[in-house]
Amino acid sequence: MDIQQRYNPFTGKPVVAGLADTVPAAAALGLEPPRFCEQCGRRMIVQVNPDGWWAKCSRHGIIDSKSLEHR
Repeated sequence: MDIQQRYNPFTGKPVVAGLADTVPAAAALGLEPPRFCEQCGRRMIVQVNPDGWWAKCSRHGIIDSKSLEHR
């Protein structure tokens, strides 16, 4: 069974099962875009606009606030 490591998108630290994962207050309110890739933990290029944001990982591509609204 291959379990992929996940990373906190706001701190870049590995997510460990059973341990509390801290999220900054602004991120919890939806005011802060992710700064790190959840798949690899790398720092992303982030652009914030008046109507949303986008973030790009060099390995995993682009995510944006509009695509996350549909989840």
